[in-house]
Amino acid sequence: MAITFSERTKTLKASEIREILKLTQNPNLISFAGGLPAPELFPTKELIDVSAQVLEENGGQALQYSTTEGYGPLRQKIAQRMNKKFGTSVHDNDILITNGSQQVLDFVGKILLDDGDIFLCESPTYLAAIAAFRIYGPKPVGVPTDGEGMIIEELERLLHLNPSAKFIYVIPDFQNPTGRTWSVERRHQLVELANKFEIPIIEDNPYGELRFDGPILPAIKSFDTKGLVVFTGTFSKTFCPGMRLGWVAANEPFFSKFLLVKQAADLHTSSISQLEVSKYMDKYDFEAHIREIIRVYKSRRDAMVSAMEEYFPEGVTFTYPQGGLFTWVELPPHIKAVKLFELCLKSNVAFVPGDSFFPDKKVENTMRLNYSCMSEEQIREGIKRIGTAIKNYKA
Repeated sequence: MAITFSERTKTLKASEIREILKLTQNPNLISFAGGLPAPELFPTKELIDVSAQVLEENGGQALQYSTTEGYGPLRQKIAQRMNKKFGTSVHDNDILITNGSQQVLDFVGKILLDDGDIFLCESPTYLAAIAAFRIYGPKPVGVPTDGEGMIIEELERLLHLNPSAKFIYVIPDFQNPTGRTWSVERRHQLVELANKFEIPIIEDNPYGELRFDGPILPAIKSFDTKGLVVFTGTFSKTFCPGMRLGWVAANEPFFSKFLLVKQAADLHTSSISQLEVSKYMDKYDFEAHIREIIRVYKSRRDAMVSAMEEYFPEGVTFTYPQGGLFTWVELPPHIKAVKLFELCLKSNVAFVPGDSFFPDKKVENTMRLNYSCMSEEQIREGIKRIGTAIKNYKA
């Protein structure tokens, strides 16, 4: 009997970034491709201590099945930190611990999307979110953006054109891929529009704590008056991505639906990882750890911007992110980023071409650069190589 896969699997394709990362395993290559945190900032020694203590004091609990909702003390810490940092009013019972925030995006698709449904998102937006939603057969509709976020007039126009749209997906802080941050006014306006149309907002916030200058801006969730905003966060960018710890903060009826799909997917998130992160936060200064990440990434952002100003030719523009891990480059119209990427690989430098970040149109002259994972010396040299490739580019 022949193997027959589901119709859904026919729409699947490999992640563009993951495929690019396979090409960047050369140790001599300077890679601005992945959204990788700096491994030298992982608290390895402290985690050795924490892991031993967790196993000595709570080994049975750490190695046993757990509740689907997650470890109670960690859920409490997440709610407290969200309320203090982002101005929200969530409770620990609103928090579900997940295997990274990417799992939340998959769950959003499961509970909200049917084949042929429409969702709205920034254009460009996080390509792994598009991939997570696309498996459920929807149609993404991109909303034009500027330096303050979605253009609200365009969003309202598209909501009128698509009255059955299921949700609005946004990354308001240091957006992936552009590095841009929504203004507080736009956040207010988004919630007002969502209330008017009774449409959920999925607020993806993996980078919000990594602000280089000034105070952290209030989350869109902080303006939520109808329980329409679903907030997803992660420890991947503020702690260690390999632990695969994220969370979703949601009111009813969303929380119950997330809980059901989590039970069906994997029962619960790693018990030992949850206990280790919670113990680390009890024993060490988690805020000091984040401040050190911010110090390093800010310096690397400055190095990349300075190098681009020096080495990129006239006609190339780029964003100046206030935090996070990425900057976004727009090339002259005749330059195709995919072809430029192939040229740059020959010079042992890599980036992510931007076309895959656009949900419903093809834009070929953009690229995303990550500055978190390379040293300042590597950043300067890598940008110099890209600049040379741009200058030598022939259509």
